[in-house]
Amino acid sequence: MGSSTEEKKGTGIQEWADETARERSSDRSIFVMGNKVTRTDFEWSDEEEPHAKRRKEILNKYPQIKKLFGVDPTFKWKVLFLVVMQFFMMFVMKGQSWPVTILTAYFFGGVINHALMLAVHEIAHSAGFGYDKPMANRLLGMFANLPIGLPFSVAFKGYHLEHHRYQGKDGVDTDIPTEMEAKLFCTTFGKFIWVCLQPFFYTIRPLITYPKQPIKLEYVNTAIQLTFDALVIHYFGGRVFFYLVGGSIMAMGFHPVAGHFISEHYMFNQGFETYSYYGPLNWVTFNVGYHNEHHDFPYIPGSRLPEVRKIAPEYYNTIPAHHSWTKVIYNFIFDPAIGPYARIKRKEVKNVDHELKSLAQEKKTE
Repeated sequence: MGSSTEEKKGTGIQEWADETARERSSDRSIFVMGNKVTRTDFEWSDEEEPHAKRRKEILNKYPQIKKLFGVDPTFKWKVLFLVVMQFFMMFVMKGQSWPVTILTAYFFGGVINHALMLAVHEIAHSAGFGYDKPMANRLLGMFANLPIGLPFSVAFKGYHLEHHRYQGKDGVDTDIPTEMEAKLFCTTFGKFIWVCLQPFFYTIRPLITYPKQPIKLEYVNTAIQLTFDALVIHYFGGRVFFYLVGGSIMAMGFHPVAGHFISEHYMFNQGFETYSYYGPLNWVTFNVGYHNEHHDFPYIPGSRLPEVRKIAPEYYNTIPAHHSWTKVIYNFIFDPAIGPYARIKRKEVKNVDHELKSLAQEKKTE
């Protein structure tokens, strides 16, 4: 199939998605803040998640993609730059008024800290030093965690890797809202509140639905983080501490960069459970928007994910994608067809982790 045909097919899919959005937007009732969502249950599926099958197809057709596996040598220096930038901002923010502190935390500090959160996401996939150097990756994750203010880097890895291994599995994939969330936040106004409270749900949900015994490194992570937080409060004051922690929390809620939480797996188009985002905010989020590409090849660092799409365009340009995280948040809140229930769930999921590790090992030994 020629590239022009692929482009036309991809354009057709996007036009269909845009037309669907326009039809939904034409319903004036969606602007009523008390309007309820139309879904009353999750989308249950007996089919396997799409990424393992697509990964095999792409690798059979384009084996050169294996060359993208590995570590981006510039990644750790980017993390260092972001952390040092926040250290510098601690001196800048000392003595600032509360309005300046809050606005700077929302528009600047929160964005930097969200980038660091997504650096921790990359590190969970061993992007810092490779999968054969786990302790080095753990330490880099704790370092990236410092300006964020809340200890999470170690615990995040365990939950996130299971999101990849068991995508959509009921009770295991903690990225999916609970039944209680879906029932409570079922109106337009309720969805707005849910978006604002996302940082709390992402923190509390795993502890309730899938609690795990903390490992020793989680205690180390917590001790290091609390010590750092205490030093910030002691030497720089509460406002600087708010700049860090408040910025982290605000940028996980009603904020453009937090749009990826919704854009990644909420079913904006029937039958599609993972969506990529191709927009400018990828520049400050380690390309987390390339989410189909990431789930297909989680051992490829974010900086190389655009290359995956270039090599295999017929697999990515022909499925629905997002181009604005702000629009994603708007549509999630106001579209009655979308809400916390708009997720695909499964009773049973095949663990494909051994396949991913074998690919990484193959690349390592080449």
